[in-house]
Amino acid sequence: MADENLPPAVPDSTPPRPVAAARKRPGRGTRRLVRVAWTLFFLGIGFFLAYPLLVRSNFLFLFGKSPSLEELENPKVEQASQVFTADGVLMGRYFRENRSPVRLREMSPWLVKALIATEDARYYDHSGIDAPSLAASIYYGLRGDKRGGSTISQQLAKNLYKTRRAENRGALSHIPGVGTVVAKTKEWMTAVELERRYTKREILRMYLNTVEYGSNAFGIKVAAKTFFSTTPDSLTAVQAATLVGLLNNPTAFNPKFHPAASRRRRNVVLQRLGQAGALKPAEVKALQAEPIVLDYQVEKHVDGPDNYFRGAISQTVNRWCEAHGYDMYRDGLRIYTTLDSRMQDHAEQAVHQRMKALQQQFDNFWRNRNENPWVDEEGHEIPGFIESQMKRTQSYHSLAARYQGQPARLDSALHAKRPMKVFTWKKTDGDTTLVMSPLDSLAYYKHFLQAGMMTMDPFTGSIKAWVGGLDYRFFQYDHVKQGKRQAGSTFKPFVYLTALANGYSPCDRIRDQRVTINYVENGKPMEWQPDNVTREYTGINMTLRSAMARSVNSVTAQLTEKVGWGKVAEYAHKVGITSPLLAVPSIGLGSAGDVSVYEMVDAYSTFLNSGFRSEPRLITRIEDRNGNVIQQFDPVQHRAITPETAWLMTYMLRGGMEEPGGTSQGLWDFQDLWRKDNQIGGKTGTTSNYSDGWYMGITKDLVSGIWVGGEDRSIHFFRSQQGEGGRMALPIFGRYMESIYKDKSLSYDYGPFPKAPAGLKRKYVCYTEYEPRQRRGEAIDTLATDNLLDRLNRGGRDSTR
Repeated sequence: MADENLPPAVPDSTPPRPVAAARKRPGRGTRRLVRVAWTLFFLGIGFFLAYPLLVRSNFLFLFGKSPSLEELENPKVEQASQVFTADGVLMGRYFRENRSPVRLREMSPWLVKALIATEDARYYDHSGIDAPSLAASIYYGLRGDKRGGSTISQQLAKNLYKTRRAENRGALSHIPGVGTVVAKTKEWMTAVELERRYTKREILRMYLNTVEYGSNAFGIKVAAKTFFSTTPDSLTAVQAATLVGLLNNPTAFNPKFHPAASRRRRNVVLQRLGQAGALKPAEVKALQAEPIVLDYQVEKHVDGPDNYFRGAISQTVNRWCEAHGYDMYRDGLRIYTTLDSRMQDHAEQAVHQRMKALQQQFDNFWRNRNENPWVDEEGHEIPGFIESQMKRTQSYHSLAARYQGQPARLDSALHAKRPMKVFTWKKTDGDTTLVMSPLDSLAYYKHFLQAGMMTMDPFTGSIKAWVGGLDYRFFQYDHVKQGKRQAGSTFKPFVYLTALANGYSPCDRIRDQRVTINYVENGKPMEWQPDNVTREYTGINMTLRSAMARSVNSVTAQLTEKVGWGKVAEYAHKVGITSPLLAVPSIGLGSAGDVSVYEMVDAYSTFLNSGFRSEPRLITRIEDRNGNVIQQFDPVQHRAITPETAWLMTYMLRGGMEEPGGTSQGLWDFQDLWRKDNQIGGKTGTTSNYSDGWYMGITKDLVSGIWVGGEDRSIHFFRSQQGEGGRMALPIFGRYMESIYKDKSLSYDYGPFPKAPAGLKRKYVCYTEYEPRQRRGEAIDTLATDNLLDRLNRGGRDSTR
């Protein structure tokens, strides 16, 4: 038996391993981490589920207001904003024309196709949120490639309910990044609600009627008219693609101001139409080769009489609205301005009366010479002037685009005559109809002298009157703030200001004599010999007050050299001049740079306001549609010069009336100004060749500035004293102030300026050596050939006369 030969079994000496020991029990720390992980997971799930409810309910005011059910079903209708004068007169309203939506069937099919193909290709497949597009947007965003993922419904929610405006933001919105997530959440939720309550076609209609297209065009009806002068149902594929391309960035892709960028964006839209099957590849290629042809005319969104002040108001309010999340054209704001309607009427009447008479003199002057008024320095008519000016106009650019590569047709269009409504002084309503070509029309308008006038309360900065031109219907260029010209001798007071601020007194004397001013230009020694207007020098040792009153060039030039022309520029900027100024020897004669009426009034106001410069104010307050004040605009002032210097400058400006030979003495002809010991100060100014006539006038209550001149510097009287500031601009101030004093509904009355401040030690009452007043036929206040800046620009000789 084989089994009997086997060795006996030996017991295993290794003890068996316990079952519990085969597995290692988790430690206490591990169990705690697991519990925390599960807790966070369930909290995350809970927050994810509760988050929409928290946002919708604006929990603890953390998330901001969301559109209510009523707002979703009845979107708020736009309400016009109203503008009032300081005396409560309604100036006008601001609104968008397209408050009644255009029906979808009144829109070109190309518009809807282009919109969907470009902005939301899966529009008909989602319910407000396009998950694939959203995921792609997040993915590329994390890689630094920002791409839009918003659907048309989300964009409508953002535009219609202004989900990111200040009043709709909560506490969390101030945390970087978190605010964007909250706003996006509200837009997603609102988009879903819109999809539940409206059909796809209704959403498209609302979107196209509310979105911005640039150039103040809101809604497709206004946009089609603004860019192409057509209606929404007549838009071609190219035009529709251009407008849809604007939606991505209405400023950057504006075809009027950025044609190349607009064309590239339009071609992207056309490419998307091809990808969507709406266009064949050959059609896409052909349409992409077409230029963008505009018929551009900005649609007005205002109601009420047009004027220059309203243009300045709308710019100011629009900037404020952008900064504070309001919309002037839909939020029903009540805007209260500083303008006084009565003073505005008086200013417009004074400008109208003087300019009508002056235009007749101007026309007769050039008619007698049998020439047009655009002349060179020698008085010769500039050849081809109208043709060269025509090429700068919008009308020319529109015709050139229409007849690109067809010069004969372009020339024919420029000479084609048709009835035109134009400005005229010959009718009381200010307009007439004449048969003219575009070239004829331009030449007709170039004959007119223009004007700008502004009045300000120097103590509060409130602008009381603003006349930017002859008639806003025909001349939109504003000659108060937009237009800038050389100030002539009205700039001389800044030389005397610099002297007084540095220890001089009105009684200090400088001799009226021929002088040579030495200076260095680009390392090269130069000299300048300024002339008096009459080419005569009295030899009188003049007081500074007398020299400024009589506008003596030789004394002003010597004083400028003593105080430093760089210092003159510095003090001019201190008191209110904001335009750049060149530090040149002739700065005191107004040739250091162009300035506006707005700046000059601001600067002269500092003298009357005890040395405080008041920021000019257009608006006093803005209220919401319920009458609640949401912004108060209080006067803003800061110290610019000392009270003593300011009073002395007011006293110096009085010299124009009080000193023998003062250039303001034409105001004596306005007898109603001189009651109750009334005092007036001022300064005339005239630039080379009589291109610009100025008058700056001050009373104890008001500061006014007036400029008169041609639209171009080459349009002016030629070697005629009629072109002086004392003849062109001063009479406007005289008539205006007479009307102000006669108007008993206003609070302005006659009276003297304030007395000298206590403690004034500098001598200011002094003897003026008498010289007979110049004849009215003599030029009393021009630069003549003293304009050093012209010589510097021309690189002329070392000496200028």
